[in-house]
Amino acid sequence: MAKAKSAFVCTECGAEYSKWQGQCSNCREWNTLTELRLSASPARSGGSSASAGRSGYAGSLSSNVTDLAQVDLSEVPRFSSTFGEFDRVLGGGLVPGSAVLLGGSPGAGKSTLLLQTACALAQGKKVLYVTGEESLSQVAMRAHRLKLPTQGLKMLGETSVETILATAERETPDVLIIDSIQTMHLEDVASAPGGVAQVRESAAALTRFAKQSSTVLLLVGHVTKDGTLAGPKVLEHMIDASLLLEGGADSRFRTLRGHKNRFGAVNELGVFAMLEHGLKEVKNPSAIFLSRGEEQAPGSVVMVVWEGTRPLLVEVQALLDESALGNPRRVSVGMDSQRLAMLLAVLHKHGGLFTGDQDVFVNVVGGVKVLETSADLAVLLAIVSSLKNTPLPRELVVFGEVGLSGEIRPVPSGQERLIEAAKHGFTRAIAPNANVPKKRPEGMEVVAVDKLMQAIDAL
Repeated sequence: MAKAKSAFVCTECGAEYSKWQGQCSNCREWNTLTELRLSASPARSGGSSASAGRSGYAGSLSSNVTDLAQVDLSEVPRFSSTFGEFDRVLGGGLVPGSAVLLGGSPGAGKSTLLLQTACALAQGKKVLYVTGEESLSQVAMRAHRLKLPTQGLKMLGETSVETILATAERETPDVLIIDSIQTMHLEDVASAPGGVAQVRESAAALTRFAKQSSTVLLLVGHVTKDGTLAGPKVLEHMIDASLLLEGGADSRFRTLRGHKNRFGAVNELGVFAMLEHGLKEVKNPSAIFLSRGEEQAPGSVVMVVWEGTRPLLVEVQALLDESALGNPRRVSVGMDSQRLAMLLAVLHKHGGLFTGDQDVFVNVVGGVKVLETSADLAVLLAIVSSLKNTPLPRELVVFGEVGLSGEIRPVPSGQERLIEAAKHGFTRAIAPNANVPKKRPEGMEVVAVDKLMQAIDAL
């Protein structure tokens, strides 16, 4: 009998080692190595069934060498997921043979989104929905509550990957949904479901089947306390697209963001509203994020951020209050707190405004997370407005990156941002000089600035 082999895998970066060690040599993290038990290798006389099972991993069953110039460039036909916002984040729709990982915190709506998608797709395509967390009756109750069409959707309550693959080979679905990958297990892997070994090997087996059979594979993944996808980092390397559904229980809006996509733009954003009958796509997100009160308060300004392939207008609010502590607080929601501290230093050094004795609170309205630097100028002007207790004009929109020397740097797609703001009725804009087009949007006054003091004086 062959001896079982084992390896040690880093849960952060996926690096493998033959023996345990305290620190991963690749990512320098401590205590992240977990033992991965491998199945025993088959006897050489009996053939290599394991290698045969792993053949065609990249979707091609041929091992012939091909010249790059002779590779067929015909585009793989996509088909819609029936959600326009879902298609936007995916890059235009579902690609046959692709593996998509959908993550999110509990209650965000992952299963609801996939169930709505599955029921709609089942009216014209073969869909197999595999549930490992809920019973079939629970899924049916949710579909009935959401008033979804249930005819044609094939359901399977199973956690064994071998059984799922055998069923999928018999049913030959166009779309295979696994809810969730943390509940799946392989018989040959000696660890509990949800462990590093099970998640890794189960995802590899399902992805291999999807690429060989041109089946769309949708995996549901859990997230950790810090909001990252649970499981080994190598799981994100196996799949073609990694999506994260965000949204708290106190908000009816959900944002779907792409963190990795081999078939489209990264950081694309889709917005959904959680209603009584499930998730409904929001085709004009700027309209919901701009629902402000009638009276304009100090410390509030609208900025234009770029999400994926479209501009998005959101409101940023700042509140400054005299601190009663020796170390004033710096709190930011929706943006990087380290960048906020840097911007306050620039404001003091090159703007002449001291905030060292003030508690500073910054909030991006609507639960949007701003990842780009075009929000720098808007955040600083909101802080100046709150510090001076002077409201900014309601029809003003601001964007631009602020450098450490106080200069205002241009940002990508400046003209498109101005056009989007003009569509929503904004008549005045403060933007970097390099982003101001020769032909400005009709009815909009654009103030071009190069330095932070120019932007403050333009208020």
